Amino acid sequence: MLRYAIIFLVVALLAAFLGFGGIAGAAAGVAKILFYIFVVFFLISLVANFLRRA
Repeated sequence: MLRYAIIFLVVALLAAFLGFGGIAGAAAGVAKILFYIFVVFFLISLVANFLRRA
């Protein structure tokens, strides 16, 4: 999931560089959402792993 967030971030930067503001904004929004989902899943994984070992 982090890979997709980085891909969308690169697409957003490239689109912004080429002057496509709408596409850049949409890709940046998707990248942000995917990053937050990744962080939530990562924290859930850490808590589950901690509870399993305790």
